[in-house]
Amino acid sequence: MIRHIVMWNYANGFSEDENIENARKVKNGLEALADLDGVLEMKVRINELPYSNTDVLLDSLFESEDAFKSYKVHQRHLQMAELIGKVLQNRVCFDYVC
Repeated sequence: MIRHIVMWNYANGFSEDENIENARKVKNGLEALADLDGVLEMKVRINELPYSNTDVLLDSLFESEDAFKSYKVHQRHLQMAELIGKVLQNRVCFDYVC
């Protein structure tokens, strides 16, 4: 299995309300990808505490490295990546075999 964890901050230029709405769109869109083949878990957390370093976290689990590779090039994932690139920044990622 592959655990894929990604964290972002809100992009500059948005109001607090816009950031929250954008984060909800990201959450809903990414969690909808849980129905793709090989995806075991797809959870998004939006930070509500003022002392964290990041605003949005994706915690996902894939049944295999091949499933993860397929996810990365899937059209629905690429569409989400495009949205994320517009509304979030400072991406940090950690992937590992579990």
